[in-house]
Amino acid sequence: MQRLKLPLRFPKSISYGYRAFHDKTQLENVGPLASILNSRAVVRFRGPDTVKFLQGLLTNDVRRFGEPLSEKTSTLVTPNLSSESIPPMYAALLTPQGRFLYDFVLYGLPRPDAKLNRAGSGPGADPDEPLEVFADVDASVLDELLSTLKKYRLRAKVDIENVADELHCWQRYGGKLSEKDSSVEEPEAASVGWGAGVDRLGMSTSRGEPCGWQWFKDPRLDCLGFRGIFPSNTTPPLVEADKETDEQNYLLWRIENGVAEGSTEIPKGEAIPLEYNLVALNAISFDKGCYVGQELVARTHHRGVIRKRLLPLKFLKDSGEEAEQKVAPGSEVIDSVSDKKIGTVTTQLGCRGLGVLRLDEAFKGSSTLTIRSQDDVKVEPIRPDWWPPEWLQGHQRRSAAA
Repeated sequence: MQRLKLPLRFPKSISYGYRAFHDKTQLENVGPLASILNSRAVVRFRGPDTVKFLQGLLTNDVRRFGEPLSEKTSTLVTPNLSSESIPPMYAALLTPQGRFLYDFVLYGLPRPDAKLNRAGSGPGADPDEPLEVFADVDASVLDELLSTLKKYRLRAKVDIENVADELHCWQRYGGKLSEKDSSVEEPEAASVGWGAGVDRLGMSTSRGEPCGWQWFKDPRLDCLGFRGIFPSNTTPPLVEADKETDEQNYLLWRIENGVAEGSTEIPKGEAIPLEYNLVALNAISFDKGCYVGQELVARTHHRGVIRKRLLPLKFLKDSGEEAEQKVAPGSEVIDSVSDKKIGTVTTQLGCRGLGVLRLDEAFKGSSTLTIRSQDDVKVEPIRPDWWPPEWLQGHQRRSAAA
């Protein structure tokens, strides 16, 4: 079915496109939106060594993709469907020195012995079928990422394939989705997946074919909504024609929640994973065993002192009005009184942005932060709702002692 591209119909003060939304409240009030993420591409890992290969590379524990389904696995009650599914996982690939390279959202298909045949009466796949794991990754560095993975592959029995033409990544967000269980807000959401009757756009899913997908809670934070990969020739279930919107609105949603994504927003080869909050985003396991770059990450984590973190920023004029398109990524944030550098802007959209700032300076209670060489632009750091209190308590105690 052809995907509709109709403009959103909102009050005159809100029009279609990312410029229409100025803050998180507006995105919440317009109801759940959905965006196809052209900034992400889908990669498939297939073969008997898939889990072993990924386990030795990535920061998270991917062994669950190869384990038998258990009672802890999420369940979906649907006809002609594997009754259990594996939730996705967020992970990163680092340099040997522990710096960020690429991020992955990993998805596992139901195990072959959990699939049902077309009649729903018994196994529908060969138990010896090779394991498959899919990942959505930053499309802007796809070729480089594939080349890096193949260098690490050596003799591992795993095929790494770009399937971006076959599968697209989608995000469903806004409308205070995180405040409600999906099955409460939309009863059919709990039965959307392999063989789900409500997935009328994905007819292949009801026939037991291996290209049916479902929405999952974003593995990083509940406030980010739902994520999934779907066949490129269909619109996912629960996506209303007038609620499909530009990906820039999803970027704004992430910025206001303080979450960076991809190798541009998390500078490749430079970013320290803990400063970009990857622990709280469920990207790092500290008891999985060795992986590339583990030593620096583990040492920094166990020291327990993270002096700088990524956080949302608002750019304002002297008058207090929002400063649109005044700041570029890479701009330095300084204390205008001492001229001391506090941090750096990493991402910008309109009058919002993300930046890595020193916490003791960012939240000391003054309004003296500005952009170097742009004294007319004030910087207001924002503490995301999901931040653990202990991230700031230590810095507040040290500031009080000083």
